[in-house]
Amino acid sequence: MTTTAGLDVTISLLTDLPKHLFLTGKGGVGKTSIACASAVHLARSGRRVLLVSTDPASNVGQVLETRIGNAVTPVEAVPGLWALEIDPEAAADAYRERIVSPLRGFVPEAELASTIEQLSGACTTEIASFNEFADLLAEPSATDGFDHIVFDTAPTGHTIRLLQLPGSWTGYLEAGKGDASCLGPLAGLDKQRTVYAGAVAALSDPALTRLGLVCRAQASAIAEAERTRGELAAIGVSDLRLVVNAIMPDTGSGDPLAQAVLRRESKAMRSMPPGLAALPRDLLPLQATSLVGVDAVAGLLDSVTAGVGPADPVQPQATAIGEAPSYLTLSALVDELAALDHGLVMVMGKGGVGKTTIAAALAVELARRGTSVHLTTTDPAAHLDEALAGEVAGLDVSRIDPVEATFAYRERVMRTKGKGLDEEGRASLEEDLRSPCTEEVAVFQAFAKAVSEASRRFVIMDTAPTGHTLLLMDAAGSYHREVARQMAVGQNYTTPLMRLQDPDYTRVILTALPETTPVLEALELQQDLRRAGIEPWAWVVNQSLASARPTDPLLVERARLEAGPIARVIEEGGARYAVVPYLVDEPVGAEGLGALFK
Repeated sequence: MTTTAGLDVTISLLTDLPKHLFLTGKGGVGKTSIACASAVHLARSGRRVLLVSTDPASNVGQVLETRIGNAVTPVEAVPGLWALEIDPEAAADAYRERIVSPLRGFVPEAELASTIEQLSGACTTEIASFNEFADLLAEPSATDGFDHIVFDTAPTGHTIRLLQLPGSWTGYLEAGKGDASCLGPLAGLDKQRTVYAGAVAALSDPALTRLGLVCRAQASAIAEAERTRGELAAIGVSDLRLVVNAIMPDTGSGDPLAQAVLRRESKAMRSMPPGLAALPRDLLPLQATSLVGVDAVAGLLDSVTAGVGPADPVQPQATAIGEAPSYLTLSALVDELAALDHGLVMVMGKGGVGKTTIAAALAVELARRGTSVHLTTTDPAAHLDEALAGEVAGLDVSRIDPVEATFAYRERVMRTKGKGLDEEGRASLEEDLRSPCTEEVAVFQAFAKAVSEASRRFVIMDTAPTGHTLLLMDAAGSYHREVARQMAVGQNYTTPLMRLQDPDYTRVILTALPETTPVLEALELQQDLRRAGIEPWAWVVNQSLASARPTDPLLVERARLEAGPIARVIEEGGARYAVVPYLVDEPVGAEGLGALFK
C-alpha cells in the first residue's frame, strides 16, 4: 500500500515509485486517465509532480479541464501538480529557429532557404520533440524541482519508437560521421551525445524509471502488452508493472451483452502469456461516468485491490435507455463505395476506437462484392491478421512495417546511389543510411507507393493513431513542397499530397467512439486535415451501447452518456456518418466483420 499524507492507494504501480513513470499501451486502453489519476494522487500526497504528454495528439488538458501547452503549466486545481504537452509543431518551430537564426544575414538567401527546407520534414519534427523528451530524462536542471515525472505516452508503436531513439541516436553519434542535417550544426553534437547517453542510462535504471503497461481485459490489448514487454526488455527497461483497466463488474443483471463482455474478459485474462502474468498487476473497474475532471480521474484509483481485482464500482440506478435513436448504418457507406472501382480509403482516428476493425470490415465487404481490394496499415502496432482471422478471397493484405521498409530502402539506395561510388563514398553513404531519420523516409516512401496503387484498385488503409498519422501527413506536405520547388514552371507533376487532397481519389473516414474525448480528438483531426486541404468523406461512430440496447445498469448509464458526443458528430462532422452498435460477439473474421453491416 502506498501511504503518504493521509492518502491510501493500494496499487502496485505507485508503490516505491522511482522518479520517472511511463504509461504506455494500445490506443484506447486508458493511458491518459491513469497517468492523470497517478499524477493527481501523487500531488495530493505532497509530492511535486510534472505530468508530461509525449502523444502528438495529447488530450491531458481535456481530461484535467485546464489549458496546457508546450510549456510547464501549473494545474491550479491540484497544488503540487504541473503539466506539459510536448507539441511537435511548436517544438519543431523553436528547433528550426535556433538553428536558422544565427545564419540570417551571413549566408546567401538560396542557401538559407535550402537549410530551412531541410529542416521542414517529419524527421525534424520528431527530433525536436525527442530532444525535449531526452532533456527531461537526462538534464537534471530540467526536472530538479520535481519528485516525480509522469509520462503519458502515445499508443504503443509510436512510444516504442520514442524509447528506442535515445539508443539509436547514441549509436549513430558514436559512429561519428553521418549527415547531421536533421540534428543541426555539427558543433552541437557533443552536447546531444551526452544528453542521449544520459537518456539511455535513465531508461534502463530501475532506480530512476518504471513503466506501466496499460491494457484492457481483451485479447488484442493483452497481446499488444506482451509484445511491448518483449520490446522494452530488448532496450533495457526492466521495472515493468501491468495495469488492466476498465474491467466489467458482474452486476448480476443477466443482460446478454454484459454477460458476453464478462465471458470475453475472463477468457482473455485466463489466456494471459506467462511473462505478462508474472508482472506485478493492478486491476481497475469500468466506470459508470465519464473520466473528465480532476475529481473524476482521481477516483479511478480509489479502492483498488492490487493484483487481485477491482472493488465493485458504485452501481448506477438507471434501468432503461429510452427511445432508440435512428442512425445511418455502415452498409450505407459501403454501398456508395461499391459503386466505384478504385480509390484510396483512409480510416483515421484516436487509438483504440476500432480503426482496424472498420478498415478490415470495409475491405472484406468490398472484396465480397467482387472488387479488387488491398488492405494495408501504417500503424506500427497494428495486426490486421487478428481482425481477419484468416485469408479472404479477393483481398490482399499488407503492413507498412518500419523495420522492413527501412531495410528495403537502404538496400535500394545502396544499389542505385552507391553503384558508382568508390569504397570511401559507399562507406559514407552507408553511415548516412544508419541515421534513425532513414526510417521516416522509408515509411513515407512505402506509404506513397500504397497511395499510388489506388489509381487502379481499392486501397483501404488502416492508419496509425492520430498523432502518428499527422506526422505522416506532415511528411507528405514536406515532400510536395520539395517537388514543387524543384519543378520548372508549367511542368506537370503529381505528389501523394495532391492525391490525398483529391476527393475523387481519396476518401477519409474518421472513426470515433461515442465518448467525449475520442469525438473531440477526431474533430481536431478534421480541422488539421482541412488545413492541409483534405476534406473528410465520412464519420463512423463505433461500439455504440445505446444502439445495442443493453439492460445492465452500468452499461445503461454509459449508454446515456453517448447522446452528446454523437450529436456533435452529426452537427460538426459533415453529411455522411454511420453508427455501429456494440456487438455481443467480437467482430473477428470474415463472418464476424460482416455482422457490422446488419
